Amino acid sequence: MSSVRYSVDAIRRYCSDAFEKFGFSREDADQITDVLLLADLYGIRSHGTQRLVRYHKAIERGSVVVDAKPEIVFETPCSAVIDGHAGMGQIIATYAMKLALKKAKTVGMAIVSVRNSNHYGIAGYYTKMAIEEGMIGICTTNSESIMVHTGSKQAVLGSNPLAFGMPAEPYPFWYDAATTVVPRGKLEVYNKEDKALHDDWAVDATGNVCTDANQVLECIIQKAGGGILPVGGHSEDMGSHKGYGFGMIVEILSAILSQGATSNHHVRAAGKGAGSCHCFIVIDPAIFGDAEALKKNLSVFLQELRDADRADQNVPIYTHGEKEALSMAKRMEEGIDVDISTVAEMIEICEYLGMDSKEYLGEVDVSARKFATYERVVEHKNK
Repeated sequence: MSSVRYSVDAIRRYCSDAFEKFGFSREDADQITDVLLLADLYGIRSHGTQRLVRYHKAIERGSVVVDAKPEIVFETPCSAVIDGHAGMGQIIATYAMKLALKKAKTVGMAIVSVRNSNHYGIAGYYTKMAIEEGMIGICTTNSESIMVHTGSKQAVLGSNPLAFGMPAEPYPFWYDAATTVVPRGKLEVYNKEDKALHDDWAVDATGNVCTDANQVLECIIQKAGGGILPVGGHSEDMGSHKGYGFGMIVEILSAILSQGATSNHHVRAAGKGAGSCHCFIVIDPAIFGDAEALKKNLSVFLQELRDADRADQNVPIYTHGEKEALSMAKRMEEGIDVDISTVAEMIEICEYLGMDSKEYLGEVDVSARKFATYERVVEHKNK
C-alpha cells in the first residue's frame, strides 16, 4: 500500500483539530487547514498535508510563534508593511490579503508587503481570495534559499513563487508557480516515493546534476552548496537567466520592499522565526472601465486558447487554473490520496499531541513508510 484515501471532511477534521491542539484558536486552525486543503484539492501535493511534519517541527522548535499577531508598521491609503512577528504564515498572509482587498476597494489598487513571517502554503490561495471578490490578485513570497542561480553552485535565492489571478468564465485565470524548476516540496514528495529526480531539476554541492532527492534535500538543509535550478535549468541557452530574474523580482517585491530577510538570510533558530517575506497586490478591474466587459474579454481569449489547433488531438489544451478546478471537483467527490509516509507522520503528530490516530486515520499499516529527510539529517548530526 503506497497511499490511503481519505474524505475531504476527514482531512479537514484532522488538520483543524491538530492545529488547535498546537495552540491556535479554532478560527486560525480552520484558516491554516483551508490553505493546506486547497493545495491537496488542486492536486498540488507538495503543499498539502505532506507539509504537516514540517509545520510540526517549526512549531516545536519555536521558529513559528503560535500566539504571534501581525502588526501594521507602515501604512498609506494604498499600501502597508506588516511585521508577522514569526507567526504562522497562513494567518499572516490572510490578514495581509484582506487588508489589500479593503484598500483596493477604496482606492482602486493596493500593495501590502510582509516581513518576519513563515511558510504560507500555496501563493495562489491568496489570489483566489481576490478572484472571489471580483478583483485581480498578485502574490509573491520568498523562501529559504534553495535556488542555485545562473553561474553559481550555491543556493542563494528561494523557490520564490509568483501567483496571478483574474476572474473569468467558466474558469478564472489562476497561475501559481515557483521560479525554480520545481519547489522543495516536490523533492520531498519524490523522496518519500523513492523516485529519481529529472536530470534538469537539481545539482549537488559540486554543481553537478543530481537525481537523488535525499541528497539534494540534505544539501539544502545543511547549506552545503547545491540545490534546485531556476526555471530554464542549467544554462542561459535554455533560459536559466529568466527564471533567475523572475526569482529576483519576487525577492524585491517580498523582502526588499518590506525590509525583511532575503532568502539567504532566513533564520531557523528558535524564537527568531523563519523570516519569510510576502507581497500582496490587488487591482480593481473597474479602474480600467467596465469590469464585466474585461471579464468577458478574458473569458473569450481563454476559450480561444483552448480551441487552438492541438499538437495531439487526444491531448486537450488547458488554460491556467482549469486543471485545478477539475481536480478539485474530482477530489471533493472521490477523496484525497495521502502517501503512506505522510500518513505515518500524521500518526506521529497524533502521538505528540495526544490525539487518537485511529479515530482520525483508521487502522493503517505504516511499516513500509520512508523516513523524512529531516529525520535522517538529524540522525547524521547526532552520530
